[in-house]
Amino acid sequence: MILEQYCQKLQRSKTEVLRELIRNLDQHWEEVSDDVSSAGETKPETRISNHNFLNISARNTLRGKVKQVVLGDINAEVTVEIAPGVEIVAVITKSSVQRFAVSPQKEVCVVIKSSDVMIAVEL
Repeated sequence: MILEQYCQKLQRSKTEVLRELIRNLDQHWEEVSDDVSSAGETKPETRISNHNFLNISARNTLRGKVKQVVLGDINAEVTVEIAPGVEIVAVITKSSVQRFAVSPQKEVCVVIKSSDVMIAVEL
């Protein structure tokens, strides 16, 4: 609902807004990674990317690590950190959390398709 309101305010489609978000996150991530490298530290493994390890029709995929899983009776809220201090929350079924063994620190891919946010894992 927040995304829809934001899109109406900007008079832009959800796809346009999400693509811009991903472009900005990619740029920010590269800047942060370069700063870390120039300081002599190792770059973090988590990387924002499109289709690095999945074949999927959705164009907007962000790789990250699960920070928190809140289980409900049917659904679960999965919070994923896709860049330092940048989090996305996906609501997925409880059975998907169990089937994919989604838990804190697990690397996942956040898939954004229009107004849906899903979780993908490597098998």
